[in-house]
Amino acid sequence: MQNSTSTSSLWRPWTPITKQVNSLRIVETRGTRVRDADGNWYLDGISGVLNASCGHGHPRLIEAATRQLQQLVHYDPMVSSHDPAETLTARLAEILPGELNETCLHNSGSEATEAALRIALQYWRNIGEDRNRVITFTAGYHGSTYLAQQLSGLPFTVSEWARPFPVDHVDMPMSAREVRTEEGSDALIALFAKAIETGPPAAAVMVEPLLGLGGCVVLPAGFLARLRQLCDQHGTLLILDEVFCGFGRTGRMFGFEHDGITPDIVTMSKGISGGYIPLAATTVTSAIKASFEHEPVTQGLRYGHTTGGHAVAAAVANAVLDVMADEKLVENAATQGTALLEGLGELASCPLITDVRGLGLVVAIETDSPDSAAAIAAGAAQSGVMTRHERGVVRIAPPLTLTAEDTAEMLQKIGTAVDRAAAAASR
Repeated sequence: MQNSTSTSSLWRPWTPITKQVNSLRIVETRGTRVRDADGNWYLDGISGVLNASCGHGHPRLIEAATRQLQQLVHYDPMVSSHDPAETLTARLAEILPGELNETCLHNSGSEATEAALRIALQYWRNIGEDRNRVITFTAGYHGSTYLAQQLSGLPFTVSEWARPFPVDHVDMPMSAREVRTEEGSDALIALFAKAIETGPPAAAVMVEPLLGLGGCVVLPAGFLARLRQLCDQHGTLLILDEVFCGFGRTGRMFGFEHDGITPDIVTMSKGISGGYIPLAATTVTSAIKASFEHEPVTQGLRYGHTTGGHAVAAAVANAVLDVMADEKLVENAATQGTALLEGLGELASCPLITDVRGLGLVVAIETDSPDSAAAIAAGAAQSGVMTRHERGVVRIAPPLTLTAEDTAEMLQKIGTAVDRAAAAASR
């Protein structure tokens, strides 16, 4: 029976039930813009669900999906392989550094995290060592499935259930603004060193190159390189979560490339298929995969899903790689991201704003309160720009197809929203 206060039977995740009545309904998307049911067009400052990297309605991606649907939709990955998946994993091996050659395909970033953790913990058993402790950021986010939730200390994702393995969380030693300094980097690496050195040998450290839902925190330059060295010193696996940052979002193909390192395991989703078809990937080094010949039950990975490595999704992902190369979207993310960060940085003198930070086409405006962030986001929407706000931070992450004209328009409209919010707060 439908509740009389509701206009829909759809139960949307992460949204208070009381806020789901008469909410915004998107009915059309084109390029970098979306239209609601009332006919209003917006610049998409959140890339759909932070995954529409190639923009909306890209003809080459639609063509790739249509062509694959007509030839082969999918087939049991335990029984056989198929060309789209084989091609995609080979291409990932080419663009990922070092010995990151072995990829398993999934449907979501959460599943990629589950696979990464299972692989990391099983790896130590395979080589005869008893390691199961994982270290991560308190403010990190790695998904909403059971194992993934164990990693997060964020209030809205923290798990209420018993952990199947020990997890040690590292808090930010100072504000997001201060942590980008040399002193911040020293303090942060000292905390990870303490976490690794305190307790039994750690199985893995898992972090994002940029903390997405944890406040869009930009980590200090060189931190990941220092973390790689720390993990090497203690024989600990380094897992990089590139679900949000990967495929050009930060102005490099992968976020860890800013520090020139190679992780042992990397997780990917969102931009891998441009948001057109659900897809995710977990890539590991050849040595890690080889250890599974000694896995005691199947001599392989005991993890997978019915539609993991879906042929249509893999075909679209291959087209995404072509589009990114042909349209130079990684380079464009760096160029437009710099312009967006510099332009929004001019708003830092506003009394409501405490920090403006970003990397590539992900920029955050931190405010003095959640109310201020909500007011700025609402004002931006009224002006025609979609953003997201969480716990006092307004996040802007538009498609990588953003043009210089789009950037200028976005800056003007967000600037107007900030001015209006500041004027209202001063009354």
